[in-house]
Amino acid sequence: MNPNETKSPESRSRRAGVVGKVLCAVPLALLFGGGAARAVTNPGNLSAPPSLKTVPVPEPAALMNFVKDRKAAINLGKALFWDMQVGSDGVQACASCHFHSGVDHRTKNNVNPGQAGNDNTFQLVPGPNATVAAGNFPFHKLRNPDDRFSILSDVNDVMGSQGVFFTKFLAVDRGEPVDEGSPVADSVFHVGSYNTRRVTGRNAPSVINAAFNYNNFWDGRANFIFNGVDPFGDANVNARIFSNDGTGALKPVQIRLENSSLASQAVGPPGNDVEMSFSGRTFPDIGKKMLSLRPLGRQLVHGSDSVLGPLARRNKRWIRPGLATTYMDMIKAAFRDQYWNVKDQVVTYDSTGPHIVAKKGNMGSSTYSQAQANFSLFFGLAIQMYESTLISDDAPYDRFQNGDKSALTKSAQEGLNLFMTPADVGFAGGSCFSCHMGPEFTKATVSNVGRVTFFGDLPEQIIERMDMHDGHGATYDSGYYNIGVRPTEEDIGRGGTDKYGFPLSFAARALLIQQGKPPPFPNPANICGDGVTQPCPINRLAVDGTFKTPTLRNVELTGPYFHNGGQATLMQVVDFYTRGGDFHEHNMANLDSDIDRLDGMNEYGKNRIVDFLLALTDDRVRYEKAPFDHPELFVPNGSPGNSTAVNCAAGQTCTEFIRVAPVGSSGRTAESLPALETFLGLDPHAH
Repeated sequence: MNPNETKSPESRSRRAGVVGKVLCAVPLALLFGGGAARAVTNPGNLSAPPSLKTVPVPEPAALMNFVKDRKAAINLGKALFWDMQVGSDGVQACASCHFHSGVDHRTKNNVNPGQAGNDNTFQLVPGPNATVAAGNFPFHKLRNPDDRFSILSDVNDVMGSQGVFFTKFLAVDRGEPVDEGSPVADSVFHVGSYNTRRVTGRNAPSVINAAFNYNNFWDGRANFIFNGVDPFGDANVNARIFSNDGTGALKPVQIRLENSSLASQAVGPPGNDVEMSFSGRTFPDIGKKMLSLRPLGRQLVHGSDSVLGPLARRNKRWIRPGLATTYMDMIKAAFRDQYWNVKDQVVTYDSTGPHIVAKKGNMGSSTYSQAQANFSLFFGLAIQMYESTLISDDAPYDRFQNGDKSALTKSAQEGLNLFMTPADVGFAGGSCFSCHMGPEFTKATVSNVGRVTFFGDLPEQIIERMDMHDGHGATYDSGYYNIGVRPTEEDIGRGGTDKYGFPLSFAARALLIQQGKPPPFPNPANICGDGVTQPCPINRLAVDGTFKTPTLRNVELTGPYFHNGGQATLMQVVDFYTRGGDFHEHNMANLDSDIDRLDGMNEYGKNRIVDFLLALTDDRVRYEKAPFDHPELFVPNGSPGNSTAVNCAAGQTCTEFIRVAPVGSSGRTAESLPALETFLGLDPHAH
């Protein structure tokens, strides 16, 4: 073992967000087998993180060099996020995968066969147009949920999100919400001769509170640097937007906006041929289409929508679909003039890239106005600003930490203490806070990874070191862990590469620098955490099969869980951690050292932890009150029929829809709608 690659118990405690001083007030008799329940007094909360209200929402320092009106930019971002016309099929919006407390709640045509591991065979369900049920979960079934060796069955399928039918992009049909395209036979997502909607290979994480994440997506490929063009930040060394040079001429400009992983994330799905796009469509194509359409032209907007209500189309008797404005006017109101006001030049693209030419007559299919060419910039930053308003900081936990001692039940308080207690200090704790730390309840945040941004007293913790389960030290990306959900090789997550061939992992990039093979862009600072300011000597990486730690806020409503969506209830998740994961031995070389059996945890303790997790739900999310209100949405829900037969016209594709009604600022109750429920309506305490 390399002594430079290990951590002392003291430094590992700092990794866990505690210093070995958290004392659990739950009587030990309640946590070990056979203990009878007893009342406990309020244990206090001094060891727990404060309310989320104490954490500033990150944003780039140079944001206002691009945005001239915050409110206008938020208006634009909300319209674009919910607009079904963004999808090539005129149906698929960003919100289509994030319509239920920020996640995807669908159960039909939402299974991927495990393509990340090169498997195209469905195991969980008979085929792509099937519907899952409670009995399908968990995907890794055991005789005893506390014993990882009592395996009954296992499938490598994934609960993803359905997107578009496999189609080749041909052209934008200006003024029409549906792009011109040519269907392509899909070898995986089909029932007989009928294509079905394709499904993503990972479960959709919540967009609520995603503003706090340092990087976004499960593998973190949505970089904290926004380059104005795609998700990959500095790795795209050729990324350029187009600005007025001051004389009325266009000039290509390279930008680098930090704390902007939401913008990086936003510009990914619209061009993805599984999620939202016909294959081959570019972002300037999206700009060309959207600038010719009425915003939200196929959807109703509630008159009391907290953002878009004043722009809703209405007369004295009824509200009509869409907004009473144009996307071009919204861009002009939100963004500085130099990014859209050049009239005499356009941008044309060929195999060598973009070229600035004089505008002459009608523009061809590969020629774009400045606003169309810059649409990725507008789209990314506007959606980032909208999503930065989706902060759920009024859960019972927040009120409790702000002094309302009645906000948490005693059961939830006991669960909080178990959550905060390391498993190795003599109590039956869970070490949950090791990864789900801070008011955000995830370590993969700007306030942790980029602490220097807000606090100035600690260095950045972009990469860290710890002892792995195989007894050897390794370096990994802070906030990303292999916890044994699936075998590492099925989906290597953060251990993968971006579209330019560079490692996603910052630790892997730092190793390239150490080896004298630096990438042609600035790597995030190669600094160790825990107050260590010198570069980390890296002899080994532990990044394969690691995924971003998700927030636990509103987790009651965001099932199914983990990157594969393989657990349906919170109790199934707690069972998973109690038994030390599902692929503990298989993943040993990369497994997080905190993943191990919790021998002292019994049913009483597990139920207390679930009770605490329920206290992280903000009722504004549950009832979709502002800022979580939204326009109408028609969400694709598979094709008519099932996994053996599709009921469409011969040679055609067709879709069933779930209508999500528009909700105004007062929330679902004002519309006589029930509260949002758990995945499949299941009891969170059910195994």
